[in-house]
This record gives sequence, structure tokens and C-alpha cells, in this order.
Amino acid sequence: MSNNKDSNKSKIEEFADFSSMGRSSRGRGTRGLKGPKPKNMKGTLKRLWEYFQNERKLLVILFICVIIYSLVTLLVPYIIGKSIDSMSKGKDNVDFSYLKVTIISLIIAYIINGVLTIIQGLIMAKVSQSIVKNLRKTLFEKLQKLPLAFFDSNSHGDIMSRLTNDIDNISSVIAQSTTELMSGTITILGSIIMMIILSIPLTLGTLIIVPLIFLLTKSITRKTRVLFKEQQIILGKLNGHIEESISGINIVKAFNHEEKSIYEFEKINKDLYNVGVKAQIRSGFLMPMMNVINNIGFTMVALIGGILATKDIITLGVIASFLSYSRQFSRPLNDLANIFNSLQSGVAGAERVFNILDEEEETLDSKGAEALINPKGEVEFSNVTFGYGEDSVIFNNISFYAKPGSSTAIVGPTGAGKTTIVNLLTRFYEINKGEILIDGKNIKSYTRDSLRKTFGIVLQDTYLFSGTIKENIKYGSLNATDEEVYRAAKMANAHRFISHLKDGYETVLTESGANLSQGQRQLIAIARAILSNPSILILDEATSSVDTRTELQIQDAMVKLMGGRTTFIIAHRLSTIRNANNIMLIDKGIIKESGSHEELIAKRGEYYNMYFNQFKGLVEY
Repeated sequence: MSNNKDSNKSKIEEFADFSSMGRSSRGRGTRGLKGPKPKNMKGTLKRLWEYFQNERKLLVILFICVIIYSLVTLLVPYIIGKSIDSMSKGKDNVDFSYLKVTIISLIIAYIINGVLTIIQGLIMAKVSQSIVKNLRKTLFEKLQKLPLAFFDSNSHGDIMSRLTNDIDNISSVIAQSTTELMSGTITILGSIIMMIILSIPLTLGTLIIVPLIFLLTKSITRKTRVLFKEQQIILGKLNGHIEESISGINIVKAFNHEEKSIYEFEKINKDLYNVGVKAQIRSGFLMPMMNVINNIGFTMVALIGGILATKDIITLGVIASFLSYSRQFSRPLNDLANIFNSLQSGVAGAERVFNILDEEEETLDSKGAEALINPKGEVEFSNVTFGYGEDSVIFNNISFYAKPGSSTAIVGPTGAGKTTIVNLLTRFYEINKGEILIDGKNIKSYTRDSLRKTFGIVLQDTYLFSGTIKENIKYGSLNATDEEVYRAAKMANAHRFISHLKDGYETVLTESGANLSQGQRQLIAIARAILSNPSILILDEATSSVDTRTELQIQDAMVKLMGGRTTFIIAHRLSTIRNANNIMLIDKGIIKESGSHEELIAKRGEYYNMYFNQFKGLVEY
């Protein structure tokens, strides 16, 4: 339930002002995703490693395969070197049987490596997808536990970007990097050992490239890390713009803002392009520079090896083996540097995901909280003070009482805090001071789940989920029978129009029920509330967006729904609340007037002026 009606621009104003893209279309302010400061790569990778723990068995198998693969790879240059030495003694001294064994050994080695490569790919695909599945599940579950304030303060498109693009980025990095990190580390260590065994002088010549590679990698990745993170942030803004533009396409077209929407899209898209190009160019410098350094190392080995060979210190076979090992040594260094570079994008996505995971959840139920069973519907606000922040106090010490089965209407200008009362009552927001009581007990003494089951809510902007009409009505009670669904629809005056649809109750709704009229969606929402059988009913501008005929149908359905239930009615059309037991006029967080319609008219105060001005058409609240 959003409270943008109380404290923000109208929907029309928001879509008319696209300069605020990147902020939620329902947002209250610019709080943004604060969370902790961006973590360094080590900290983020450590958190990612926690998700690897669930795949220990597969990782052990993968590690064994990588070890075998690396050992076979390390053995090949040694065999080739021995073969060259056996032939360098002259054609009369060539051991052809040894060469035959060598060739067969090499063929077997390559076959083993080929099979192991396939196995590693299969295992890594399963591991990466499993990790990403768990991460996506954790993130989605987290979103369900976050308070409404989080969604009011953040772009929905940016949140979606973290759930999709950022996690996909992590998946790609895991799939591509894990095996290479394992095999590269083993190959580097193995190559160094074999090179030391073959020739210490040549080994020292090869190791010259290590500090050069380290400095190059550190220099480039320090800059690309910032760029990749900025790229993910701008991508989130772009998704936010797209989400707002598509969901509000009717308003965009109504106000002829297509060109403005395109302009804003192109502006963000250009920013994304510029950052992406910089990130790719800078990261693209790495491999050419690495090749230059590797060629320098290769030249050093050839030069020193040639000198040692002329002095009969080493053989041609040793040089051949050493050149292969130097390649095996430098190639993983290149790969690891490249992996480290590509990790920047994955780490940037992971940081954005972890920022949400670090957000503060809804407060837990208090210790000893009990379920609210068979509520009577008695509601009391006692000296309640509430504000969205220190500088934004909405209510200051307000109190009122609603007896069971009564109807309370809440009226007042936009931004007065009408919907906020409902948000506090349902614990979508927590009050700063005072108490809210239901049936004489503080609502914090009840479990949040049982508290919210007490309420039935019908909003001005009805939201219907993709699915059938029957499924949307049953959202109020998932275990309801078809007969109960039909009965609720009849009480809501929805059965007739549903029966005239081609597929009746099995009619599939598009997103938000766009293939139905506003009035039809509202009647389905009322049927959903009837089926949930609430003790306390909240009607938030439930008839403000429909025609007069449909309004009469909705009002008739609401009268049936309100029977015997404590009801809170938020209304701008004052004619719809004349029969309420109590009418509260709220302005600037204060209950200025309270009483029945007749009592307030007799006082000739603000309600009196609002009521008659509205009928004169002078002012509409």
C-alpha cells in the first residue's frame, strides 16, 4: 500500500516530469539504497564464497578434475623435451620405440584433457546456476521482508535490475572464472617447480615478468572497478526509466511526452554507452600489454637458453620443455589477470545485490507476540506521533477511537496524512511515539501476520496479478472453494460481468488487469476483500476513478462488505461518506474536526466549507 497520495506529486505530475528518472515512480524521497559503503573485492568475494559452500561435493569433484588436468598438462612439455633430446643425438641413435610410446602418451594425455574439459564445463554450469539460483532466491526473499518504506524510496526498475542483470553478471563471472582460477593456480605452481628442476637460471629469467604483470593488472583494474560499478548503477537507472515509461505509457501519450521520454532514454543510454566504452577500452588494454610482457619473457628464455646450450650446460630438449613451461606459466598469469579484470563487473553487481541484502528488514514480532484471533474490530489511536524522518513529522500526538462495527471516514487535503493512518494501522510503518490498539491491546503485541489478516483492503489503484479472474479473487483466501468465490463475486456485483466474458472466471488477465475496465477491476478487488472475510475494512478512494453508474454498483457492494465490520473510508468525494458514523477532517497532521456529517455541517467549520464548495464546483479536495 503506497502513501504517495499523501506526500508526493500526483501520478500525472510524476510522468510529466522525467527529470527525476532513477527515482521510484512511487517514491517519497531520494533516500536511495544506502546500505554500507561499497565493499572491496576481497570482502565481496568472501561473501560470495559463502554461496559456494552449498556446492562442496561438486567443487571437490571439480578440484580433482582440475588437478588431474593440470598434472597431465604439466607432463606434456617434459615428454616432448625428452623426445627432442632422444632425436638430437643423430639419426642412428634415435630410439623409435621410445618415440612411439611418447606419441601414444601424448595422444592419451590430450584425450584425457579433452574429457576432463567437458566434465569441468558440465560441473561448473551446474555449480554456477545453483549458486545464482540460491542468490536470486535469497534476494527475492529479502525483498519480501523489507518494509514498505524501502519500495517507496527506491526505483522499482533499479531493484529489478539488481534481481536480473546484476545476478546474471555474477553468474557469468562464476561460470567463466572458477575453473580458470583453480587450474591457473595449479599450473603456475607446477610450472615453476618444473622450471626450477630443469634450469634455475632460465627460471629466474622467466620470473622477471611477474612483477610487471602484477603492476599492470593492479593499475588497470583499479580504474575499471570504478567504471564497472558506475556502469551497473546507470543500467539500473535505465531500467527504472523503462519501467516507468512502459507502466505509465497512457500518461506519456496523453501529455505528448513521447519525445521527452525518448530524450531522457537517450541521455541515460548515452551515459551507459560512454561508461561502457571506457570500461571496455581500459580493460581491453590488459591483454595486448600482457602479450608484450610475455614476449619479453619468452625472448629472455630463448636468449639465456641459447647461451647455456652453446656451453653444453643444458640440452635442446630442456630448452624446448622450458619454452613450453614458460608459456604454461605466463598463459595462466594472463588468464588470471584477465579474470581479475572481468571480476570487476561481477563484483560491482554483487555489491549492489549485497546492498539490498544488508537493508534493514521489517522489525521482528516482539517476544511473546500472540496471534490475533477472532478480532472484534475495536481500534484506538492513543497519542500517536509519526514522521518519515526527523524533518518530516506527519502526525503529532493524535488520538481517536473506533468502536467495533463502526465506520470512520477520513477526509482532508492531499498530503494531510489520510493514507498514513492506514499504513500505521497495518504496521507498514512503525510509529515513533504513542500506541495503536486493537481490541484493547497494542498492535505490537500481535504477530504481524495475524494482524494483517484482520484487514481487508480496497485501494483506489487496484492491482490485479497476471492469472485468471478466479485466481485473483482467491488471493483473498487461497483455500476458498469455487462456490465461495462465486458467492463473493455476487456480493461484489461482479458475477454478472464476469459471466458475460468469453471464459468467465477462467479469463486470463494481462498485467494489472489491463484488459478490464477500472470499475471491473475495482469490483474484483471488492470480491477479493469479501472472500478474505476481514474484521476491519479499509476503503482507500475506492470509487474515485469510475463513472457514476459503476460507482453505484461499487457503493452497493461496499455496503454489503461493510456490514458488521469496522470500516475506515478515505474519500475525496464527500457525498460518499455522509452515512459514516464518524468523520475526521485531518490537515497538517492534526484532527481538526470530528463528528457525524450532520454534526459537522451544523458547526459550519472547515468540513462545512469543503462539503458545499465541492458541490458548488469551486474546490475539489
